[in-house]
Amino acid sequence: MPQLDTSTWFIMILSMFLTLFILFQLKISNHHYPENPMTKSTKITGQHNPWENKWTKIYSPLSLPPQ
Repeated sequence: MPQLDTSTWFIMILSMFLTLFILFQLKISNHHYPENPMTKSTKITGQHNPWENKWTKIYSPLSLPPQ
């Protein structure tokens, strides 16, 4: 049975990785990314919720008086 010739595998694998790297670099270089994206404002808006101005009492079942 003949032996499998593996002498060219290293060159093939190396050239495949190099080709893939070049293709991905060309693919990525075609994209246009924004240079300075606008930042969102983090100011608190003037919208008030009705529960902000008053305290609410939360009753736990264990703190209620026995019936």
